[in-house]
Amino acid sequence: MVKSLNNILKCECIAHGVGAVRLLCMAEVLTMGPVFSFSSLLPQFINSFKLSSAEAGWLSGITFAGYALVVPVASALTDRMDARRVYVAGAILAGMSALLFAWFAHDFWSALVCRLLAGLGLAGTYMPGLKALVDRSDGPEQPKWMSWYTASFSLGTGTSFLATGLLADWLGWRAAFGVLGLGAMLAAVPVGLALRPQRPQTVLAGKLLDLRPVFANREVMAYVLGYFAHMWELFGLRSWMVAFLAFAAAGPAVLTPTLVAALSSVVAMIASIGGAAWASRFGRARSCMVFALASAICAVLVGLSAGWGLAAAVLMLFYNALVQLDSAALTTGAVLAAEPARRGASIAVHSLIGFGGAFLGPLAFGWVLDVAGGAGEATAWSWAFASLGAVAALGPLALYRLVRTRLN
Repeated sequence: MVKSLNNILKCECIAHGVGAVRLLCMAEVLTMGPVFSFSSLLPQFINSFKLSSAEAGWLSGITFAGYALVVPVASALTDRMDARRVYVAGAILAGMSALLFAWFAHDFWSALVCRLLAGLGLAGTYMPGLKALVDRSDGPEQPKWMSWYTASFSLGTGTSFLATGLLADWLGWRAAFGVLGLGAMLAAVPVGLALRPQRPQTVLAGKLLDLRPVFANREVMAYVLGYFAHMWELFGLRSWMVAFLAFAAAGPAVLTPTLVAALSSVVAMIASIGGAAWASRFGRARSCMVFALASAICAVLVGLSAGWGLAAAVLMLFYNALVQLDSAALTTGAVLAAEPARRGASIAVHSLIGFGGAFLGPLAFGWVLDVAGGAGEATAWSWAFASLGAVAALGPLALYRLVRTRLN
């Protein structure tokens, strides 16, 4: 293993270009381990921690509130220093959050603190990793590499769901969180040692968090607002998917809710890459509008699928694909529309607003579930999924003006 690591460190292709893209995608999968570990065992935590649906929504959403709290600073820093350094700090923090959860979580409040820390770690890795990739790749292939990186988020999500479920069955949930935490910390090693050090080509003067030029960029903000609606729907779905499948008893016994969730993430990754390629060819903004409306319709159907058995599981896989079609396209659109010297700041705004939606989605879903009758009522699940579809349908409104301007 030492010999392999030495070979990696000596390999020039790993430090830049395609090699850097592959390394960052691999590291992203590892750092995603702790992110959805709570959601993958949500039914178990609802029982053992005695949580209401609203409290469960808070614990699912607080991770993304923590992300939104820190990501403006973490991403803006990448305009002034090597994004690799920010990434290493974020990976270590993400790992520590899972280890702390394994050791100390026993109720709502202790879990809340640990899940908040997980979001801070994610803020230091996801978008700073994208900036590290952009800084180390160029040319006509760059949009494709960006879509591969953003799509790797889904692969990391699937790994988180599957690994947590398997490890919890074998070793218990505390050991599962511990293993995933160590994996996230391990990701800091190749990123810190194998990526070629590289400062931003143009370092901006002025205040770190002067985001006004980004908000003034109408094209960037169109994609950012579309991303907000997308993230609300996506993370509302991912946070509650396992709990819904457990309620709906979807599929045969071998097709467990965590396995469906893991398969959904793989399907979502493929859809994200395919959606980005389609959008690049046929118009990014227009394609994202169509994708969002399709997923909104499917959200309503999923909410009605309790009791459909295997068909509900298949529909859930299809829904995950539709939700992810515009994910990479929206992020790529925002980055490419940004001024080169303000890409870090643009990524900061994109993530701040987008993951604000990621925080609100799970929370609103749990609130609707409680108000409509609770997690034991099929009608309540229908209303909760319909609320996701309603927000998703708002996304095209943000992109409509951009599409109309280009048509004129």
